[in-house]
Amino acid sequence: MQAPALCETELVAVLVCLERGAPHVFTLNNGAILPSGPLMPGQLSLQKSLREWVRQQTGIQPGHTEQLYTFADTHLGDGHRRVRISYMTCLPPTTERLEGDHRPHTAALLDIEAQPADPLVSFYTYFPWEDRRNPAHAALIAPLLEGLKRWAAQDPARQQRCAITFGLAGHAWNDELALSRYELLWEVGLIPESCTQAEPAQVTGLSMQHDYRHVLATALSRIRAKIRYTSIVFDLLPRYFTLLHLQQAMEALAGRPMHKQNFRRLVLQQGLLEETEQMDFSGPGRPARLYAADNQAQDNCYLAGAKSPLPDLVW
Repeated sequence: MQAPALCETELVAVLVCLERGAPHVFTLNNGAILPSGPLMPGQLSLQKSLREWVRQQTGIQPGHTEQLYTFADTHLGDGHRRVRISYMTCLPPTTERLEGDHRPHTAALLDIEAQPADPLVSFYTYFPWEDRRNPAHAALIAPLLEGLKRWAAQDPARQQRCAITFGLAGHAWNDELALSRYELLWEVGLIPESCTQAEPAQVTGLSMQHDYRHVLATALSRIRAKIRYTSIVFDLLPRYFTLLHLQQAMEALAGRPMHKQNFRRLVLQQGLLEETEQMDFSGPGRPARLYAADNQAQDNCYLAGAKSPLPDLVW
């Protein structure tokens, strides 16, 4: 009789915040891994164990946490198998900085001196092809498209899949397909983590240990879906913000530009904001009105519109 496979459980935390104009994630080991740990002895709650690992490894006390996905295909050898249960939480921004540093000031980090690099890493450092606000996007993604083209040659089904996933051949770019794009690049072998890496691509993004980048791609797709029909964007903003700050936050999360007038009309018509008497004098022009999120109106949040058209990718 075959011996049963041994299974280990790992809890993984994706701590998301908006910093420096892009969504960032808290990492360890120079961006190679995410805060994580096993179910603690004597602990019956997965989330309580996760929160304790996050507190020990980053000093952060996460607020609302939602489960992302359970990854059950990680084999460790010797009959062992690891199940990764991932969770995501959104953190508010901080305006204070460490003296002489660009890291966010937070009592968060247990040992600042022990941190060899900024623990905050942009999602677009891991997925550079996802930031279509960048004018150089077409040049950045060209090597990946060439690799996909070779993989899909003479196979109409593969060509159709690539076209839908990457917005090619007349298909629109869907920013919510971040996970599908990563999984396709992994399958083709265009990223270092792939066990079937066919050829090195010039723009693969920062790699991570194990399948943590797969977890991050799942989180990016989840966030991009949720900013359309929930008020999650306000969890990542300060208490008071301008309409421009809100638009820039949405653009940063979606990785694409939005039409200014249409976006503002969409937001104001839904009554999602409370106008304050305060003004923002930090900009170069006229002071801008500060707003706050109206918690009473966010059940019917709908921000799917107002996207500016994107140029087609060359296939």
